[in-house]
Amino acid sequence: MVEIQGQQSQEFVIGGYTPGNPLDAVIVGYYDDQKLIYAAKVRNGFVPRLRREVWQKLKPLEMASCPFANLPEKKRTQFSLTREEMKNCIWLKPQLVAQIEFTEWTPDGHLRHSKFVGLRDDKDPRWVVKEERG
Repeated sequence: MVEIQGQQSQEFVIGGYTPGNPLDAVIVGYYDDQKLIYAAKVRNGFVPRLRREVWQKLKPLEMASCPFANLPEKKRTQFSLTREEMKNCIWLKPQLVAQIEFTEWTPDGHLRHSKFVGLRDDKDPRWVVKEERG
């Protein structure tokens, strides 16, 4: 994990996205004991060209079922993903890794003020875990 001026950065596995010109947000998480755990829906950091490029890489990975072990969430917060919101999600085989910047983890285990930085092709998704600050 890297920290820059109050920002933290780490890699997360992309397990889905919400559609919208052609994508609105990526849905990311990390592995905990071989289970993919939802961390955030990331909308910031995309410009139109980047949205199209990322969507082109996500499209072939689409699948019918949600890969996250902890969804849907029962508690409704601004960071949660409920059963109703999940109806709009496109689920993906968890094969791509994204670099995400954020300010902190919320008490519920979500990312606050998250921003997409880019895709990582040097990381195996199965090795992406929640990094703890030292």
